[in-house]
Amino acid sequence: MQPIRVFLVDDHPVVREGLRSLIASFPDLEVVGDAEDAFAIASKVEATRSDVVLLDIRLGNASGIEAARLLRRNCPSVKVIILTTYDDAEYLQQALAAEVHGYLLKSASHEQLAQAIRAVNRGEKLLSPPLLGKVMEEFGRLARDKSRHESGLSDQELQVLREIAAGATNREIAERLFWSEVTVKRKIQDIIEKLGVANRAQAIAEAIRHGWI
Repeated sequence: MQPIRVFLVDDHPVVREGLRSLIASFPDLEVVGDAEDAFAIASKVEATRSDVVLLDIRLGNASGIEAARLLRRNCPSVKVIILTTYDDAEYLQQALAAEVHGYLLKSASHEQLAQAIRAVNRGEKLLSPPLLGKVMEEFGRLARDKSRHESGLSDQELQVLREIAAGATNREIAERLFWSEVTVKRKIQDIIEKLGVANRAQAIAEAIRHGWI
């Protein structure tokens, strides 16, 4: 079988040389080219007939995210792995939105890196294990936001629910939110109707069940 052809993109020569040496220790992997920035990556990847690109997230003249988008558009058959030191949730979200095939931390072992290259080359998606928690947290947040949006509750109504859950009376809620007690009662009734429950206690239970408060 032909070795998997790997292209390296990192703005640090020492990192590129280290990756080249590491990958050379696996007979089924071969580094066919490298670059220090995002300039003309797509054409270089095409010229070397690369299968997998290892791409740092921060480059000299552009971000790795921008380079990943370019590669996904111009070289759709090429698999892209972000290889970085950054475990920032925002970077991770941007990378996933750019439809990369893998996001791996540079703290990964040699064998983990080789396995990642093989996995994405087979068409699998891969995420560095330390980042799974961040993805699950983001998934949970999106699910809560979606269910809250579908419920029709406003930010003010959520605040009222939090106050009720904390044990506040209608008068206390009115004082804290600078409303009249009549307004508070109307808001609570609106909440009860939107959630399809019978009373404020059930409304609180529903809000807790969905993780809104």
